[in-house]
Amino acid sequence: MFSRRRFLEASFLATLTARFAGASEGQRAPRVVLRSSWQTVNIGDIAHTPGMLALLERHFPAAQITLWPSSVDNGVGEMLQRRFPKLKIQSGNADLQGLYDENDFLLHGSGPSLVAEKDVARWRQLGEKPYGILGITASQHSQATLEIFNGAQFVYFRDSVSLRAAQEAGAKCPVMEFGPDGAFATDLRNEEKAAAFLQVNGLISGKFMCCIPRYRNTPYWLIKKERPFDAAKQKRNDEFKEHDHAQLREAIIQIVKQTELKVLICPEDRTQMELGKEILLDPLPEAVKSRVVWRPDYWLTDEALSVYTHSAGLFGNEMHSPIMCIGNGIPAIVCRWAEQTSKGNMWKDIGLGEWLFDLDQEGELAGIVPAVLSIAKDPAAAASRVHRAQAILQERQTSAMARVRLACAKGS
Repeated sequence: MFSRRRFLEASFLATLTARFAGASEGQRAPRVVLRSSWQTVNIGDIAHTPGMLALLERHFPAAQITLWPSSVDNGVGEMLQRRFPKLKIQSGNADLQGLYDENDFLLHGSGPSLVAEKDVARWRQLGEKPYGILGITASQHSQATLEIFNGAQFVYFRDSVSLRAAQEAGAKCPVMEFGPDGAFATDLRNEEKAAAFLQVNGLISGKFMCCIPRYRNTPYWLIKKERPFDAAKQKRNDEFKEHDHAQLREAIIQIVKQTELKVLICPEDRTQMELGKEILLDPLPEAVKSRVVWRPDYWLTDEALSVYTHSAGLFGNEMHSPIMCIGNGIPAIVCRWAEQTSKGNMWKDIGLGEWLFDLDQEGELAGIVPAVLSIAKDPAAAASRVHRAQAILQERQTSAMARVRLACAKGS
């Protein structure tokens, strides 16, 4: 993906947007509505928003941003305001007409799909103000979805599989490209909480790795009262629980046996603490457990990311903790399966295919432990790989943000 053509394109767009910025001096600030913040029970879902806000802050500092969230409860709204004090958060049910009248551009943030498709459709119905989509996975495309794609200033897909699917479905947006998940740019920190956690658990910066478990299907019925129990999904979870974690458990054992590192078993969502204890911690040999820490409670993205940045690397069955790690210079391995859609393919798109393992392919299972150990034993080589991925991310982020600025100019 990273090429001289991409570099020249990004440079050209940056030049254009710089000219726009100069021409707008003395006028009111450009105004952008960010439709994001899908839920707060998963630190990865939380991370979409601060990552996109950080990109806008870096590449479009003149803009006034209004967040139109689905949910910022459980302390997430306060966390965002601490990091972005100028951010306006739309409270309660959004007054779409008011948002449309006051703002120049609607940006649909990254997510597992065109999450707010109905809201983007409503924006379109109000007039001709522009909108764009940045960093989504999408496999199924109705005619209504294609019409939204085709009317956008740009559609960036966070994995190349989604991009090809849209192209094959007949999407004709003039700018359809690979654009990273917003969570790569997340820079939230809570060093005070992280330092306290590390100290209490005897974890030394650079001397431990993180491991995250995950069920095939998130059992939302355990954390959302409105979600009914799904027997079929739980049956699938139980059938694959050992299969999907055996190699992670073995990697923990080998880290302890072959290196001086410790291992932290930690969650990305609220359902994973007990799973980590049951399937990763409890079956470990007693001699190994003394160098393994299990986190029994959930945490927010700022504390989690602070802890990750003190680690030597991360591995497991989740996606967004690895995304945040790579964005912040920490090596990370992704294990995936069919239930997780095509989003894992972004690891190939940023040059990290050797750190992506498909657990539905039995032939790939044996590579997980060696890959984890290679990060543990050769941190310099792992860091070099991360830096190459970051170069691709930065080029794509710069190009996408330049498109945001140009599109916003059309709506002002």
